Amino acid sequence: MGELNKEYEASLKSIETENIIDRIFYRPIGFRIARSLRNTTITPNMVTVISIFIGASVGFLFYPANPVYNICGILLFIFANILDCVDGQLARLTGIKSAIGRILDGVAGDIWFTCIYVNLALRLSHQYNTYWFFVPAVLSGLSHLVQANITDYYKTLHLYFISKEKGAEFQTFEQIRKQHKETKPGLDKIFYLLYKAYTSIQEKATPSLQGMLTNLHYKYEDDIPENIRVAFREKSRRLMPLIDLMTFNGRTIILFFVILSGYVWVYFLYEIVILNIILLIVTRKHEKICATFL
Repeated sequence: MGELNKEYEASLKSIETENIIDRIFYRPIGFRIARSLRNTTITPNMVTVISIFIGASVGFLFYPANPVYNICGILLFIFANILDCVDGQLARLTGIKSAIGRILDGVAGDIWFTCIYVNLALRLSHQYNTYWFFVPAVLSGLSHLVQANITDYYKTLHLYFISKEKGAEFQTFEQIRKQHKETKPGLDKIFYLLYKAYTSIQEKATPSLQGMLTNLHYKYEDDIPENIRVAFREKSRRLMPLIDLMTFNGRTIILFFVILSGYVWVYFLYEIVILNIILLIVTRKHEKICATFL
């Protein structure tokens, strides 16, 4: 039993960055599926691609104002997120990791919610006989993109301060630019181009964080003392409950409730107003934390 628990923890990025719904529901199920796939020819990237197609189909089930279709969409969305957990856990159990796999994993959620926002806008447009609902749909999509971007950045940064191994996915814009330059023309180069833009937004939105990293690397290079790592994680961990509100679990709780209630326009309001306010609060607090390490 002890070995199984160790293996389970090894399949996670870190307990510190997992929210409670992931810990008690998604990750345990994902772990069991990942273990069953470990000795097969199925790769993490295959699981990611399957999850993208399943998650993208959810939007079509949210379009009709029909509780049966909507509940099916919710269940399918939950299954897509389980698979999204499986790909990462399978990668860590098998050691099959790639930069493209991480980029694909990040793109998956964007594709899912793009399809959902389009179908919610269509549903409202037909319900109220106006296509103006595509305006909040686009604003929601852009807001979501920035929120998910910064959330992923903060969580990956937290992992970086746990250990070099845990934070191996944390990369700077210059590192990604170099990788993009060295990659041969093709699909991988396109992925790196998108990843460059993704990382550029992260760095421009966090000047104090960039200053902190520059300062620490100048003093210690990649060997940041453990006392500094622990001190940063203690402060960073306090923001995790707020950060979690902008993750899949945080927003889908509201999304599912809104879909079943029939007042789907409320979700656009929540995304554009509430989650952006939370983003501003989190960014401001995180920047203040980073400033104390300058």
